[in-house]
Amino acid sequence: MKKFWTKKYPAGVDDKLSLNNYSSFVDLFNEGFNKYSDQIAFENMGKSISYKELDTLTQHFSNFLIHELNLKKGDRIAIQSPNVLQYPVALFGAIRSGIIVVNTNPLYTPDEMKHQFKDSGCKAILILSNFAHNLEKIIDETEIEHVIVSDMGDMLGPVKGTIVNFVVKYIKKMVPSYSLKSHHTFKSALAKGKKYEYNQVEIQPNDIAFLQYTGGTTGVSKGAMLSHKNVISNVIQVSAWMDILLEERKEIVITALPLYHIFALVCNALVMFKYGARNILITNPRDMDGFVKELSKYKFSIITGVNTLFNGLLNNTNFHKLDFSKLKVAFGGGMAVQDIVANKWKSVTGCPLVEGYGLTETSPVVTINPLDGTNKIGTIGLPLPNTDIKFVDDKNKEVPKGDRGEICVHGPQVMEGYWKRKSDTDEIIKDGWLYTGDIGVIDNDGFIKIVDRKKEMVLVSGFNVFPNEVEHVISSHPKVLEVGVIGVPDKKTTEAVKAVIVKKDNSLTEDEIKSFCKEKLTNYKCPKHISFTDELPKSNVGKILRRIIKEKDLEVNSY
Repeated sequence: MKKFWTKKYPAGVDDKLSLNNYSSFVDLFNEGFNKYSDQIAFENMGKSISYKELDTLTQHFSNFLIHELNLKKGDRIAIQSPNVLQYPVALFGAIRSGIIVVNTNPLYTPDEMKHQFKDSGCKAILILSNFAHNLEKIIDETEIEHVIVSDMGDMLGPVKGTIVNFVVKYIKKMVPSYSLKSHHTFKSALAKGKKYEYNQVEIQPNDIAFLQYTGGTTGVSKGAMLSHKNVISNVIQVSAWMDILLEERKEIVITALPLYHIFALVCNALVMFKYGARNILITNPRDMDGFVKELSKYKFSIITGVNTLFNGLLNNTNFHKLDFSKLKVAFGGGMAVQDIVANKWKSVTGCPLVEGYGLTETSPVVTINPLDGTNKIGTIGLPLPNTDIKFVDDKNKEVPKGDRGEICVHGPQVMEGYWKRKSDTDEIIKDGWLYTGDIGVIDNDGFIKIVDRKKEMVLVSGFNVFPNEVEHVISSHPKVLEVGVIGVPDKKTTEAVKAVIVKKDNSLTEDEIKSFCKEKLTNYKCPKHISFTDELPKSNVGKILRRIIKEKDLEVNSY
């Protein structure tokens, strides 16, 4: 590989690491369970479980999957839940069973659930009862044979758990009625699994651990096959970077990002497990006052988030009153961290907001800013150890240092490929290099900056929205002739979705489209802006040109 730049690493970080310390997550888990048995592993709503308790509970859940449901190594189980204690129990239990975890956004609509469950061939699902009514609508169109339903308070103890479940169901009315032909409760699953002796399933490094769904660079949602080796390599890479600041047994990490998201899954649940950290799960960070009240209970040392989360905290008066004396670092990812937010965060907390970069397809972290005080605000930092990056032009030629080019990644964290989609895999992975679709530039110190996205996905608060998907929904409306979907600037969410529509029926209104989308799409995918036009720009073969739509839109609108 011809290089126009030299990699730089912070003091104490080697450019090459041994990635053979763990053959699978079993080794990592066993090390943590034995080393930190007396430490608190996870805490939620005032209830905590120790590493020893987590070991026992995950064994019981693993036994249930294997002996009661007769699931085999390589079968898929979906987990659809916000951040509650049931999540890590199910997550670790399934992984210990050699069963592939399909993390699923609980806010998905039935149509989105159906696609993910059918595509992955899930045989089982753990779902919070709040969302079971959506499962009821589509389960007969999937291969799901086994359903495990959990109530919000199932891990909070007999008294508190009963109260929480009553309030959630009957006072707040957050559990719509549902009817599933047969299902197990989470509590009964643990009780039944307790009857069996635990025997570890043999797992190999290249066995798939997760099917993590993403749109990739374009199109329909695809399952990134992340092997044990992929994800553990990234855990080792990231922890090697963090060793300069973090100490075993002493860290308290705030996990407000959902565990179904690759960022929190790896950086919060798995990297922090390696340190024996105390992991505080935040179920509903959108309730900013409640979130800050929860933060006030801890002298936390680490917090991860996206730009909108940090900005929301900074705009909460009570957040400024918190004790930040133990806070070492905040990690930002999933979307660009705005300079004004990073600077204000440092001013308020006294601690840096360090930005990194990654993709679902890279398990996820590719670059991080240094933790030794040499970080550069506005950049995504430096490549992780054992990670090579090159920048190429449209002809796949490496560009000179300082020139813009598509970021390509080579390293052990790069996924095995997309589930059952070889052609899509071949489009994004070429000769071992992952072509990210992001345009970047590297400076004289080796720091990388994202300058644009080659593809046309829209980034809303750290979540990818793919125009094809939104266009497919809107175009199915009987009053729509044509539609083009673009991303437009948004001060709160970085970007917002905009739909430009050609009417088939002149009576069509903006409110009709918004209501229609709300039924079919998760909230962040729904268009925030809608406009109507007589025709859309097209290529000579009739392809709608989103680039031209966006250029014309920005000429006449300011956001």
